[in-house]
Amino acid sequence: MKVFKNFLVPVLCLAGLMIAGCNKETAEENTKWFVTLTDAVPDAILEIRYYGTYNFVGARIDGYEQPTALLTKQAADSLRAVSDDLIKQGYRLKIYDAYRPQKGVDHFVRWAADLPDTKMKKFFYPDLNKDVLFDQEYIMEKSGHTRGSTVDLTLFDMGTEKEVDMGGTFDWFGPESHPDFCGNPETGEYTGDNSASPATPKRSITEEQFNNRMILRRAMLSHGFKPLDSEWWHFTLKDEPFPETYFNFPVKQL
Repeated sequence: MKVFKNFLVPVLCLAGLMIAGCNKETAEENTKWFVTLTDAVPDAILEIRYYGTYNFVGARIDGYEQPTALLTKQAADSLRAVSDDLIKQGYRLKIYDAYRPQKGVDHFVRWAADLPDTKMKKFFYPDLNKDVLFDQEYIMEKSGHTRGSTVDLTLFDMGTEKEVDMGGTFDWFGPESHPDFCGNPETGEYTGDNSASPATPKRSITEEQFNNRMILRRAMLSHGFKPLDSEWWHFTLKDEPFPETYFNFPVKQL
């Protein structure tokens, strides 16, 4: 039986399954299932927020060694189909984040526990006290990004040569970031309903801004991605190849 177990471990590792015998190599070292995003989607524009300092932490995040983006091969192939679709409509994809190492998530957790550090509050969470970020799940100990098939992105208008107005910034902590804010994302109908924003009831997004969010959403869903109900910019490949694996190798050019 011992011989059989020893034989099974490398076989399961090659299959990319999350088991104790191969977890460390899979999660921390092996990048063979990943590609540099711009190799697969050469038209994509990168603005890797966690490599710089304009993010909710206000510092470069651990594990971001170069301003590049990585994805599993399967997710990158699907994102290429999204890009090809949107280019026909006059848009390019702009990427804020893709694969995120576990050490980056750990950095978020440490920051969230440091309650006095609020230097970026006015830019990303002005309506919230920092002590609610864990309870409201803005910060969590695990992230789908770490599994390698999740991407945060927006649209770039090739006609105006500007980022498309989505009515809110990436990583805004609040109901204004929800896909159903001021509309129904299932039908694409704009309602103007901003009742989900009790802290600032006068805040809303326009019909054009809502429709812009829907352009991105429709393209992503039509090519195999699923949305998140709290972030208009966040999508995960439905059939992600590593649904239980949390990788930890750094973000750098492959």
